[in-house]
Amino acid sequence: MKKILLTLSALTFLACANEASEIKIIDKPIDFGQERIDLTKEYIKKHYGFEVENIEIEPKIIVLHWTADMSFEKSFNRLKPQRLFSDRKDIAKASALNVSSQFLISRDGTIYRLMPENWMARHVIGLNYSSIGVENVGGSGNKKDDLTPAQLKSNIALVRYLKEKYATITHLIGHHEYKEMDGSDLWLELDKGYRTKKSDPGDAFMTKVRDAVKDLKLLDTGK
Repeated sequence: MKKILLTLSALTFLACANEASEIKIIDKPIDFGQERIDLTKEYIKKHYGFEVENIEIEPKIIVLHWTADMSFEKSFNRLKPQRLFSDRKDIAKASALNVSSQFLISRDGTIYRLMPENWMARHVIGLNYSSIGVENVGGSGNKKDDLTPAQLKSNIALVRYLKEKYATITHLIGHHEYKEMDGSDLWLELDKGYRTKKSDPGDAFMTKVRDAVKDLKLLDTGK
């Protein structure tokens, strides 16, 4: 019986390793020129109090999102420009820097890398400086929990890939959980009034991802 259990454990480990090593990522860069770099540095100074020479981060958190739009093209085009769209009045006062994420996953599960993984993206209040953001096309109207099985599989594979690549990663959270990190060692935000309410990608999706990567022992909050 012990031999059988050991064999099953070994097979599980190999399956997990293969899932991470066989991941396919397509590079599809958003606009990230000097203007966006300068805006990112300004954001870091204003919200975190740091004057930095570059916008490189040490990844410690993976944050999963949905785009609230069912179109890949529209979702990508919202992230592509360097400056924030005028309709984002909820966060415009905080910075003119456009929102972004390191990854965007289409409805069919295709994983696109939008920018360098270790450059700071504006995707989550308080945690940008230590996190990698993963956007998923979906969440119709920012209300419907409709991410696909293919996206679930890709998120699991991407989490494994990132944890394998960056040993510094300790946390996995959903965007809707970000405020639970307030007060942790990873939280950075000088403006106490700068908060937004989020519902993505929802508890059901996060539970499925966490169950599939529980062997990685990633934490869900900083407390």
